[in-house]
Amino acid sequence: MQIADCKLQIFKMRRIKEKIKSFNFSILQSYNNGKGFTLIEVLVATGLFLLISYAVFMAFSDVLQISSKNETRFDAVSVLQNQIEIIRDMNYQDVGIMGGYPPGKIPATTTVSFAGNNYLVSATVRNIDDPFDGLAPTDTSPADYKMVEFQISCQTCMNSNFVPFTMTTTVAPKGLETSSQNGSLFVNVIDASGNPVSNANVHVYNGSLNPAISINDTTNNDGVLQLIDIPTSTASYSISVNKSGYSSDQTYPPGGASNPNPVKPDATVASQQITTISFAIDKVSSLSLKTNDYFCSPIPSVSLLQGGTKLIGTNPNVLKYSNSFTTDSLGAYSTNNLEWDSYSLFSQDSNYDIAGSIPLLPLAVNPNTSSNLSLIMAPKKPQELLVTVEDQSGNPVNDAEVSLLSGGFNQNLYTGRYNISQTDWSNGSSYNSQSGNIDATSTPGIITLAQNNGLYATSTQWLISNTFDLGSSNTTFDDIEWDPQNQPLQTGSQSLQFQIAANNDNATWNFVGPDGTPNTYYSTSGAQINSIENGNRYLRYKVYLQTQDAGYTPSLADTKINFSSGCVPDGQAFFSGLASGSYSLTVQKSGYQTFNNPSVYISNNWMQYNVQLTQ
Repeated sequence: MQIADCKLQIFKMRRIKEKIKSFNFSILQSYNNGKGFTLIEVLVATGLFLLISYAVFMAFSDVLQISSKNETRFDAVSVLQNQIEIIRDMNYQDVGIMGGYPPGKIPATTTVSFAGNNYLVSATVRNIDDPFDGLAPTDTSPADYKMVEFQISCQTCMNSNFVPFTMTTTVAPKGLETSSQNGSLFVNVIDASGNPVSNANVHVYNGSLNPAISINDTTNNDGVLQLIDIPTSTASYSISVNKSGYSSDQTYPPGGASNPNPVKPDATVASQQITTISFAIDKVSSLSLKTNDYFCSPIPSVSLLQGGTKLIGTNPNVLKYSNSFTTDSLGAYSTNNLEWDSYSLFSQDSNYDIAGSIPLLPLAVNPNTSSNLSLIMAPKKPQELLVTVEDQSGNPVNDAEVSLLSGGFNQNLYTGRYNISQTDWSNGSSYNSQSGNIDATSTPGIITLAQNNGLYATSTQWLISNTFDLGSSNTTFDDIEWDPQNQPLQTGSQSLQFQIAANNDNATWNFVGPDGTPNTYYSTSGAQINSIENGNRYLRYKVYLQTQDAGYTPSLADTKINFSSGCVPDGQAFFSGLASGSYSLTVQKSGYQTFNNPSVYISNNWMQYNVQLTQ
C-alpha cells in the first residue's frame, strides 16, 4: 500500500511538471509574438506559479513522508530480527523472562537505539503444551516448546505515525522431554453475558517463590491464558485482570486485614494438575446523579454512600464497590467508571435524607450504558420511613394509599404524589393579592373576613396565592383540601370556595372551577381538580370568603393541593418526624389485595420498607 502511494505521488509530480512546462511555453510564445505582459498577466502568472510550486512541494513532502515511514518500519523489522537471532543463540533453559515465567534472561522490556531512533521492545514467553503427545494433566511433561513474542513501538518516531507490531517465533528443546512436577494455571476471562474477552491484560504475581514470579500477558481469542509448567504453590498466585474501557477483577490473599475470607482467594497450583480460575469483566458504564427536592430544585453538597451487591469477601461481607461522595453546588455528581451491578444509595448528610428516587432503587446498571438518577432529598426529621410499593413484576404502583397507625398517630399518604400547602398568610409577601375586606394578618395562620365596627362584610372577598413552581410541566393534579372543612352555619352553605389557575408561562392566570370554567367553584374539601390544569408547571389558587350574617365569618387555616409530576418519584411514600415504636402499616389500592403488617418497628433514624401488591 505504501509503495503504491509513492507511485501515485510520483505520477502527480510528473503531471505537475508537464503543466508547468506547458504554462511556460504559452508564456514564452506570448512574449515572442511581441505582445509583452500586462500587470494583470504578471500577477496571474505569479499566482499560478506559486500555486503549482506549492503543489509540487506538497507532493514531494508526501513522497518523503512515505519513504520515511517505510524506512522506519524496515528498521523496526531489523531490530526484531536481531532480537530473534539473540534468542536462537541462547540455551533453551535461558529462553524466558527475567523475573517472570518461564524464567530466563530475556528482559520484559528493553530500549534499542537504531538508525537514530529509540525502539521499545516488549517480550512475552509462554510454555506451549502441544496436543501431539497429550495435554496436561495427562501429559506429565506439558512444556513441549516455548513461544516467544516481541512487540515493538517507536519512542522517537512521532512524525512517522509508527504503528506497533509483533513478531513471533517458537523455540524447541534439543533433548527429550522429562517429567515435570510443576503444574499449570489456566485463566479464563468472560464478560457479563459469559462470552470470552480476548486481549484482556492478565497480571500474575507470586512473591512466596524464590525467585519471585511476575507475569504480564493477555488472553487469546477464546478469552484464555494458559500458563504451562509453572511452580507449585499454595494460595500464593495473585491474579488481576483488566482491559481498557472495562471493569477489573482479581484474587485476594486469604487472611487479609480488610478481607479475611475472600470469595476468590489467591490461586493454588498443584503438581501435575491444572488450576482453572475465571474472572468476569465488561465495559464500564456512566451514571449522572442529581440531588433535588420534589420540585426539581437542586439540593447542593449532599453527602452520599453508594454500594453495589457484588461481594469480594464473606464473614464479614466485603463489597466490591463502595464509594462515598458529595454532590456539587448544583446537586450533581457523575462517574464514567461504573461496573455492571445493582446499586443502592444512602444519605450520609447531616441535613437531608433520601425521600425517594427516580427511578426506584436499587439501580440496575448494565454494561456499556448511561444511567440517570434523581434522588429526592427532604430535611432530616428522625424518625423516617420510606415505603416503596411495587407490583409482582417490580413496577412501581402509584396512587396506592399507605396508612401508618400507632396509638394516637394516624397518617395517610398516596404513592407517587406530593402536595403544595400553605398554613400562614400573615406575612404580606406570602400571597399575591387580596380584595379590600380580607384579614390575613391579625391571627397568624388564619384568613377571615375583615371586621369593621364589629361586623363582617357580606360581599364576596378573595385572596390570590403566590405562584407555586412545580418544577415540571409533566404534572397531574389530584385534589384540593382545606381546613376547617366545616364553617359556621350562619355564614351560609358556600362561604368558603376555591378556584385554580395553571400555566406554563407564569403569566396567564385564568381561575376556573371543577368544570373548567370561571363560573364554578371548588366548595368541598377533597374535590378532584379538573384535568384541564394538567400538564402545567405553574399554579395559583384563589380563595373566596363570604357570609350571610355580618356577625360571623368563614375562616381558612390550611390548604393543600395534591399532585404528581416528573419531579415526584413513582411508587413511594415518605413519612417523617415519627416516634420510635411499633406501627401498623396498611397499603391498599383498587384492583389489588390489601397489604397489612401490624408490627413495623421504627427504630433507626431512616428506614426503608418494600411492599409488593398482588392482584
